[in-house]
Amino acid sequence: MKPIIFIHTNAPQLVAATVGAYSLTSQSRHPESFEVRLLRLEDTPHLHRREGERFVADGHLLTWRNRDAQSHSLLRMMVPQILGFHGRALVLDPDAFALGDVAELLVSDMCGKAIVCRTRPGHYGGARWHYASSVMLLDCGQLTHWRWDERIDAIFRREMDPYPWLFLMHEPPDSIGALAEEWNHFDTLTASTKLLHNTERSTQPWKTGLPIDYGLDWIGAQRLRRPAMRVRLRALARRLINPPAAPPQVYQPHPDPRQERLFFQLLRECINCGVVSEEFLSEQIRQQYLRADAFELLARAGA
Repeated sequence: MKPIIFIHTNAPQLVAATVGAYSLTSQSRHPESFEVRLLRLEDTPHLHRREGERFVADGHLLTWRNRDAQSHSLLRMMVPQILGFHGRALVLDPDAFALGDVAELLVSDMCGKAIVCRTRPGHYGGARWHYASSVMLLDCGQLTHWRWDERIDAIFRREMDPYPWLFLMHEPPDSIGALAEEWNHFDTLTASTKLLHNTERSTQPWKTGLPIDYGLDWIGAQRLRRPAMRVRLRALARRLINPPAAPPQVYQPHPDPRQERLFFQLLRECINCGVVSEEFLSEQIRQQYLRADAFELLARAGA
């Protein structure tokens, strides 16, 4: 069975996911050796029907919003179940774009590990680091405990926090191998980059100037646990010394103009190859899923 690459996405990130899928095949010398599938939230009723339901994450009572730009994230954990817990799969966020030949990664030695991925600095529960499940090479036969429907049900019964699941915090450490950083290069574009990942949500190049559409599940969030007074005082002191910056209301320009140019060069190629149409992009602009000046940037990319 061919290895399969799954790009999980939703309507707000469909343009990026389509460009990412194109980059995987266009940059490979052997595109026939693997298959690329888009895994869309809108085609996943077990999760999509949860609109407006409440769940608990990191001690907050939140509301599920399908229109949140990050609502696709839980789909990455669905892949072994889709494949009947057989075969090898690569799972990607929709904001990852190939510059290297992904066929090399797909046939690489996993050294008996169930999962191969990167680590990154932690921001949950005081952890110093966590596993980055945004790009994972999976041996699905070793992941029979990833019963996705059951875990989604548990989340919305408020019996399970989705964050430790997404961060692979309950997986045996000896079942996880290290992915070379160039295969999940966090907002870094160098000569060695093989998979560029625009992880900083507020500067995704295809959304500059649009209203922020992530974090919508935190609307009306209620803190369920009151921390001890000493913890609250320490947190207050930190805020007084280093007050947090106000979150942006709109997407900001990417600090590296080369990454913006790369995206629109790839999107220009998608148009030229018939992968997407200008009518499709016009609708994405109307829906505010693609920046308003996209055609101006595409004209420059085609010059």
